[in-house]
Amino acid sequence: MLPTKSDGRATGAWRLKDYRTTLRASDRAEETQRAYLGDIEAFVAWANDNEVTRPNEVSVRTLRDYLLFMTERGDQRTSIIRRRASLRGYFTWMVQRGYLVESPAERLSAPKANHRLPKIVVREQLDSLLDDDWGDDAWAALDRAVCEVLYGAGLRVSELCGLNLSSVDFRQGLLRVLGKGRKERIVPLHRRGLEAVQLWIDDARQEVVRDDSPPLALFYNRRGHRLGPRDVRRILDHRVARGHIHPHALRHTYATHLLEGGADLRVVQELLGHESLTTTQIYTHVSKSRLQKVHHDTHPRG
Repeated sequence: MLPTKSDGRATGAWRLKDYRTTLRASDRAEETQRAYLGDIEAFVAWANDNEVTRPNEVSVRTLRDYLLFMTERGDQRTSIIRRRASLRGYFTWMVQRGYLVESPAERLSAPKANHRLPKIVVREQLDSLLDDDWGDDAWAALDRAVCEVLYGAGLRVSELCGLNLSSVDFRQGLLRVLGKGRKERIVPLHRRGLEAVQLWIDDARQEVVRDDSPPLALFYNRRGHRLGPRDVRRILDHRVARGHIHPHALRHTYATHLLEGGADLRVVQELLGHESLTTTQIYTHVSKSRLQKVHHDTHPRG
């Protein structure tokens, strides 16, 4: 049997209770029904977290942001394609039932295979991001802590946004991270990163907290809500002096710098929270390509 949800989203504007009934009446296998419903429930939870609370507020841009969120989280391309199909089916059903005039998923394209090496942040941008003086207000403290943790611990953006106050062990210099598949891992954070987080907690966090702020969250946005992926992208766009840095590029840079510094590949795998060593091995190719570029640019016969 499909699970029965009792929260407000199930019977509210998203019509999940009705959609569950439709799925049950279909000739699809129960596991397929369960997967479709789970995909939509996951999207609704993400949408509510990002202040999209009704189906008529969903645009194709919203759905593209959701696909990007799953990509940044490290989901497999096949899983993302299936969830796209689930979204198309759900919003087509909403149109057929008269809840929407048109489907925002109609023009939603599937993610393309990405065979390129991951981009890493060049040294000048990294120095600008981490070493420039941004001021001493509460938002400068937040931005500094966010950037130090992204690069210093190699977290996915969703993992950073999910951190709580209890996630930080200042005594041992560790972060307790809830990763993909809700698997927990322990990640070390360097001294400057810990200092930036401590400064945010001690001097700035209470300045931005509101009555409706989630009390356990480590980082807040300017509305007092838990920090979201869009907020992180805005921070980087605002703080990078030259060019653009995607948040996930800091994770790529973290992994590449560890391997170039001599870290064991399996240690990097554990730090990144990769299930398969094959996923981590791409960073060895990044390191080799960087070495080849240095050789080409500097050797007399390069």
